Amino acid sequence: MSPFTLSALATSLAIIGGSAVAQSFPTRPIRVVVPFPAGGNVDTYIRQLARQMENTMGQPLVIDNRGGANGIVGCDIVAKGTPDGYTILATSIAFAVNPAMYKKLPYDTEKDFTPITNYANGLGYVMAVHPSVPANNTKELIALAKKQPLRYGSAGIGNGQHLAGVLFSQKAGVEMLHVPYKGGGPVLTAVLGGEVHINFPGASVAVPHIKSGKLRGIGFTGDKRISSLPDLPTIAESGLPGFNFDTGWHAMFGPPKLPAALVNQFQAAVRKAFDNAQLRETFTSTGYDPAGAPPAEFDKLFRADLKRFAEIVRAAKIELQ
Repeated sequence: MSPFTLSALATSLAIIGGSAVAQSFPTRPIRVVVPFPAGGNVDTYIRQLARQMENTMGQPLVIDNRGGANGIVGCDIVAKGTPDGYTILATSIAFAVNPAMYKKLPYDTEKDFTPITNYANGLGYVMAVHPSVPANNTKELIALAKKQPLRYGSAGIGNGQHLAGVLFSQKAGVEMLHVPYKGGGPVLTAVLGGEVHINFPGASVAVPHIKSGKLRGIGFTGDKRISSLPDLPTIAESGLPGFNFDTGWHAMFGPPKLPAALVNQFQAAVRKAFDNAQLRETFTSTGYDPAGAPPAEFDKLFRADLKRFAEIVRAAKIELQ
């Protein structure tokens, strides 16, 4: 038998095997590792999406919060996981930022994961302050920051909230002290308690607290207002022209060498989940566009973002961790 025939036979067997796996998958609950504490932006959205995906997958999707080191702890669990589809990662754009932020990671971001799909594309963060901060809009906040030191919290070094604060400081010409926490939940607690002055939460997290008066919305970092806070102007229109910072994607990854048949099954379940009008409205009203790009398309976007954020971190001269 020629080498070509052997290669063709091996490929055919792999395709048949992958199809067989997909047909029988899943037969038990699926573990979804969220590399941030409960209560944060990533956790909030994946829980809502998972409930709809279960209708298609036929098994529970169990959220496993493993926060720490800006997502690195949880990501490492998946990188070393078995590629059988029963352990996947749901993370944020911070995953693409970390390679530029850390001198050494316990995994290879490009080789040790299988990109599945981006399930949401973020339009921006809400810049929110504790009610004790004497500023009601972007202009007043900038003026205050020039008079006294302000602290802003983020979900971790290199997290999108951190970079939003870096960009705001640069554009506004002010210096603010960055205080990193171990996820969106802890930093939200910090700003609600007045431990830090400013935070950049996702709209789904910020809206209830702004409406209750526990936080004050200053502006939205994206290029247009969001329907859940129609009276909240963008930062660009309320005092800092040209400012724009989106929240990037939320996405799913599998361990290395996750079979293509399973990758496609997860991506199809994400797309099917967004047939639910209420889920779509939940995402769009809080600043996220429902996504679900084909795996190859998302893989291209993911690798482009690795390069993009490496350039941003270098330009910001952020000290490597």
